[in-house]
Amino acid sequence: MVVPVPRVLMPLAEGFEEIEAVTVVDLLRRAGIEVRTATLAGPRVRGSHGIVVEADIALDAAEVADYDMIVLPGGMPGAEHLKQDARVIALLRRFASDGRYTAAICAAPGVLAHAGLLEGRRATSFPGFLGPGSAPGIGLSDEPVVVDGKVVTSRGPGTAIEFSLALIELLSGRAAADAVGSRLQRP
Repeated sequence: MVVPVPRVLMPLAEGFEEIEAVTVVDLLRRAGIEVRTATLAGPRVRGSHGIVVEADIALDAAEVADYDMIVLPGGMPGAEHLKQDARVIALLRRFASDGRYTAAICAAPGVLAHAGLLEGRRATSFPGFLGPGSAPGIGLSDEPVVVDGKVVTSRGPGTAIEFSLALIELLSGRAAADAVGSRLQRP
């Protein structure tokens, strides 16, 4: 029996946080997970610290049904651009309604809140991007990574490795996350 390779879609908007995007893509790919980056416009996108990345595809070319998870990197103004893009909001809602994973780090959990995905859930973000009024019944946490059902949130660039390993565990199991993590020489 052939086990399908998990697939992840990562939209990238101008001003994304480079550490969060590249760390997630790198570690998930080390685990054998297929990750496709998708720009909102044009083949290249500039991060919040001036690093230019060439994405795999344009967001409009993504065959959404082919993905198990959507991951949003934070960064400003990248997270705000994601929040203002109707296609991204529709994708998040579709993933949630289909029972697939939605994940966001740093400022991007605010995009999940804007899409209505954090109501009654526990979540975390970079300080100041989620508050008691972000979603009805939201349970705010200062943990590095929060997994609540099929919604995963994380704090920021410093938690990108833990966030990535949590995503690997959800998609490919604990052994896969441990295998990738053991090769990183973390303290």
